Amino acid sequence: MLFNSIDFLVFLPVVFLLYWFVFNKNLRFQNMLLLAASYFFYGCWDWRFVFLLAFSTFLDYFTGVRIYHATSQKQKKFWLSLSVLLNLGFLGFFKYYNFFIDSSAQVLNSFGFNPQYALLNIILPLGISFYTFHGLSYVFDIYNNKIKPTTNGIDYALFVSFFPLLVAGPIERATHLLPQIKRPRTFSYTQAADGMRQILWGLFKKMVIADGCAMYANNIFNNPAAYPGSSLALSAVFFAFQIYGDFSGYSDIALGTARLFGIELLQNFRYPYFSRSIAEFWRRWHISLSSWFKDYLYIPLGGSRGNKWSRVRNTFIIFLVSGFWHGANFTFIAWGFLNALYIMPSIIFKTNRRNLDVVAGGRYLPKLGEFFQILLTFSLTVFAWIFFRAENMTHAFQYIGRLFSSSILHMPNAGSYSNTLIALLVLFVLVEWFGREANYAIEKLAMVRFRLVRWSVYAMVVFLIGMFMQTSGTPFIYFQF
Repeated sequence: MLFNSIDFLVFLPVVFLLYWFVFNKNLRFQNMLLLAASYFFYGCWDWRFVFLLAFSTFLDYFTGVRIYHATSQKQKKFWLSLSVLLNLGFLGFFKYYNFFIDSSAQVLNSFGFNPQYALLNIILPLGISFYTFHGLSYVFDIYNNKIKPTTNGIDYALFVSFFPLLVAGPIERATHLLPQIKRPRTFSYTQAADGMRQILWGLFKKMVIADGCAMYANNIFNNPAAYPGSSLALSAVFFAFQIYGDFSGYSDIALGTARLFGIELLQNFRYPYFSRSIAEFWRRWHISLSSWFKDYLYIPLGGSRGNKWSRVRNTFIIFLVSGFWHGANFTFIAWGFLNALYIMPSIIFKTNRRNLDVVAGGRYLPKLGEFFQILLTFSLTVFAWIFFRAENMTHAFQYIGRLFSSSILHMPNAGSYSNTLIALLVLFVLVEWFGREANYAIEKLAMVRFRLVRWSVYAMVVFLIGMFMQTSGTPFIYFQF
């Protein structure tokens, strides 16, 4: 079931009405309803993988209890290792089996061997990377004595599978979400209205910006040799907005939907394309994943402690693992490696903690220096996205070769639709810029005194969604991860 589908348009109000008007006086029943709704939501994609989700949930619930009650460090390590090995084993099989088999065969072929091997027709379970990391963070936190295991299996299962975040995040922590699940929730009109507003903005990002950019970007990326370098440059920019609109749009819908049920999820994006450095970009892009790797991989490796080369090593490990987390393709590893190179000067010279504030805070426009910093950071990010979008490394280098050919000086072969799309992107960037100090771009509309102005803006957003929406809901990019 997609957020941008008619099915979800029916599903959400039904769950909302049952939650607040039938089960509103019983927290346990509310949580059972949300759990059942979450499994139904997931099962609409492929009911067979509901059992994998249930097994993963039971595994981490059980091993969490065993870790907490272990009488020795050796026992704790055993149960932690069991959870990690089984979780990563399932993730590795479904996501990386064919990649490792095929890559190993190619290496052997280069040495003159011709091994016989078979690739499997494996379906990647939706959201497996996300709910696996939910569970792992829970057992890690128990092992590190940050939390105690919950004794309520329904509460824990809901923490793992809560439907707004189940398939594409944000990657929640038990310390943040479980206490909200355990305590009674009362309906708040202000919170629900704010949730609806954020859902609306998320749908605009996905259905107008992301899907609109995808139409142009896909045509160019699928056949780069047929277009001049200038069109390829424009296409790379469109893909940058496609993936931002798609993923941050999903996060906005997820956060807004959770708010309808009285639950606050972690913010996953903070206007990353207004960043003044690569380090700032990674503090603002996919925040829940970046913080997950920081807490459970970077810091255990030594973090920023130690000498300069230790920091360099740890940073490269983080970005390479992050790239590989996104998919079983060398293009994702190249994307991670390139971002590690980008951020390396700030790691070496310890300038990565600069720019912690909002750019041009309290001002309408950035300073000239800030503007060029934003432009440079955005340009580097767009170039790295080429590897992320490419089908393979050959495709990526062909695209880059064509991009930097003499044809980059030609007028882009954009077509009439791209002019409309550029106008929409300009409007989108302006709205995001003037809303950059809020949690999401149109949050401050609630503070506009005149109701007519507020509702006129809402009507315009709905009109644009209706005008540019696809005839059938298009999947979100991060569903494949």
